[in-house]
Amino acid sequence: MKNTIAERIADFIKNFPPFDQLSKEDVYTISKEVNITYLEKDKNVYLANDAPHDRFYMIHKGAIALKQNINSKLETVDRFDEGDIFGLRPLFANENYTTDAVTEEESILYGIPLSIFKPLISQSREVVDFLIQSFASNTENPFSKEMYGSLYDDDLDAVTHEKELFELQPVRYTKKVITAKKDTKIKHIGQLMRQHRIRSIIIEDANIPIGIITDEDLRNKVITGEHTIEDSADHIMSSPVLCYPKGVSISQAQLTMMKHNISHLCITSDGTPNSKIIGVISQQDITVMRGSSPTVLMKAIKRSKSTKELKHIRKRIMVLLEGFVEQNIPLTQTSKIIFELNDATVKRIIERCILKMGEQPPVSFAWMSLGSQGRKEQLLHTDQDNAIVFENVEAEELEPVRDYFLLLAKKVNKRLNNIGFDFCPADIMAKNPKWCLSLDEWKLQFDHWTSNTGDDEILLSSIFFDFDITYGDAALTNQLSEHIFKITKNNHSFLFKLGASALRSASPLGFFRQFLVEQDGAYKDFFDIKKRAIMPIVDAGRLFALSNQIKNINNTAERFEKMAELYPEDEEFYLSCSYTSKALLKFRTKHGLLHNDDGRFIELAALTKEEKMKLKRCFKTIAKVQELIKLKFNLNNFM
Repeated sequence: MKNTIAERIADFIKNFPPFDQLSKEDVYTISKEVNITYLEKDKNVYLANDAPHDRFYMIHKGAIALKQNINSKLETVDRFDEGDIFGLRPLFANENYTTDAVTEEESILYGIPLSIFKPLISQSREVVDFLIQSFASNTENPFSKEMYGSLYDDDLDAVTHEKELFELQPVRYTKKVITAKKDTKIKHIGQLMRQHRIRSIIIEDANIPIGIITDEDLRNKVITGEHTIEDSADHIMSSPVLCYPKGVSISQAQLTMMKHNISHLCITSDGTPNSKIIGVISQQDITVMRGSSPTVLMKAIKRSKSTKELKHIRKRIMVLLEGFVEQNIPLTQTSKIIFELNDATVKRIIERCILKMGEQPPVSFAWMSLGSQGRKEQLLHTDQDNAIVFENVEAEELEPVRDYFLLLAKKVNKRLNNIGFDFCPADIMAKNPKWCLSLDEWKLQFDHWTSNTGDDEILLSSIFFDFDITYGDAALTNQLSEHIFKITKNNHSFLFKLGASALRSASPLGFFRQFLVEQDGAYKDFFDIKKRAIMPIVDAGRLFALSNQIKNINNTAERFEKMAELYPEDEEFYLSCSYTSKALLKFRTKHGLLHNDDGRFIELAALTKEEKMKLKRCFKTIAKVQELIKLKFNLNNFM
């Protein structure tokens, strides 16, 4: 006999995460055991310090506020509405609740029993990720090992995605390894290779790799007459064998082969030559695998002979980025790879433009990428932000030298625009004479910005302080960087104004957990993720880097990770800031790829419940970091 109540519950919860990741059968199994509770307004679901319940809750109708005692005052720290889950603490630890859960209106709650739910989700990474992020809404570190360990074993973390991605996916190695002993005659080695149609033989002792013979060894060491086919294998084998554990990425394997000029790797149980042989990888294995390789793209960039070629390669880079996002590759790895490809593209354009100039640069110079590219955070097609610094020259030589670099910059900026990097609307590009300066001129410019600081100076500082050399003489950019830290050290007035600027974008959430959206214009009712979320966390990272003299780190996530090292007592908080910066960038990238734009404006109606939850948790971190800025820089009266 059907349980109609359970079916109604299942029909509701299957539409919301994490239940949308479970099978229909599992959802129904859970629904049969759900406890339904009706509560009037201002009633407690549980109170802080209450013993944990045997279930967590989903809101069918109504709204719930989490309240916490802060400085002897009960304050709302989070709110939940239809389809949200809360009360997850018993799922992770047998600890008392730390907040009050109170109804803000009449509410109907579904109580999900832990005894039924937990066994069904212990092998689902997607469900576990969602639960951890939900619980982390009121903790600093969203992916602590303790949380993961409470739901599944560490081994699950190594499970790869069903749809594999080139370069960062594990190599598909050959498991049937043909081996021989070191005293096997070379002619028998050749016969084995012909018989099995293979290009290498692992030489082993007790199934431990002690050497490898390839067809190249036969050509170079036997056919040349250096050794005879009657000699033993140990005369021509290469030893020791380069070994890796299973799971080695294509990128790592390929780089190792290139570095050591070899064509084969051995896979062993622990990744060393002292353990059991379980497979072998050849260059041929990698070549035949599907997908676009960053290594191939990098070679194509370096070999390119025209802007048209680079434009085509740029499209392939975007396909690669889309694959990384689809496969949920960690943003740290994704950013580094895309940055290197973008950087190499700009460098190649500069190289070709110098050739077209018909003469070499008159003095040393450096091409600086600014803003998001300078922070290694430019993933999508966004505006150009760049500048040139050149070596100091005598006064009478200054303008002729500048003219050369302005003409060069004009050519470079034009070609960057042609391949997809739009011109900067504010003209912050190297072709602008204001941003094509000698080293001393740049130092004077930075002196002005940090001593005569108005809104315009703060805006320019926020762009130009995040620079990275793309091409040229690093000594120039190093000197410029040293000068910046020199003039900002203990410059309390400038840091105060920089801090005030970082607070101009208030919390992205309005009343009752609603997103603050654009009120008019082309993007009315859209959410500006750059202005309201990404820039506040970027500004905070820059401010902390300058005030703590953190040198040679421009990336926002890495700046906060360095802060976590400098202030271990606040490590969890700063790591949450690092996570937030990466999560927001990934979110923007994902939506930019989806809509083929820069991802800045988000249509809220298109967001899933899970996406909104993730964003709101990031916003809470932004609010906390802004409170810290107020405290550290005496800005409590600013907002």
